[in-house]
Amino acid sequence: QVQLVESGGGLVQAGGSLRLSCNASERTDTYTMGWFRQAPGRQREFLAQSFWAGGIRNYAASVKGRFTVFRDNAKSALYLQMNSLKVEDTAIYYCAAREYGVGVTRDEYDYWGQGTQVTVSS
Repeated sequence: QVQLVESGGGLVQAGGSLRLSCNASERTDTYTMGWFRQAPGRQREFLAQSFWAGGIRNYAASVKGRFTVFRDNAKSALYLQMNSLKVEDTAIYYCAAREYGVGVTRDEYDYWGQGTQVTVSS
């Protein structure tokens, strides 16, 4: 089964930017991949999805226009470019994958990374 490792989290001021990376242990051509986040005391929230067949990306309303998901299958990697960060974006960010299909909920993904902390200060 594919293993996922996130990186790129950290502390940033409000209005700043971060780029998260997710590196997979095998080729990602047949995987739909997504980003989620979970803040303390809250449910894991869908952020963005990159469809396995390429080209199609979906976003949650809360991040659309600020976050961009993109992938590099040659590097078995998924990225999340986060701009105009807000204090409420503070959370642990997770990468997820599923073979084929689509997924906008936690239950629709089979593989998860360990998460990377993003903290946005005011």
